[in-house]
Amino acid sequence: MTLGHMSVFSVGDLMNASKPMELLQTSIGSQVLVELKGRKKVKGKLRGFDQHLNLILEDAEEISLNPETDEQTVIQIDTVILRGDNVVIVSPPPK
Repeated sequence: MTLGHMSVFSVGDLMNASKPMELLQTSIGSQVLVELKGRKKVKGKLRGFDQHLNLILEDAEEISLNPETDEQTVIQIDTVILRGDNVVIVSPPPK
């Protein structure tokens, strides 16, 4: 099931994918949405990751929302390395 950019998994799905790293591995080459601390979001093609959840995204864009005007701003950032300490959510592509 998909809600906007986020995939929703049932408890059974999560139990079967009990290894989050496997889910990330199957997402390599696909577009993911990453929410960071500070309510920033980055969307891009997942190229790699490590055990600390450091992520490499290509063809990436930073998506920010102005809380006062609800205006969304998108900035192209091409290739980026996101530090795992800042990652709050990684939304894999829909099934």
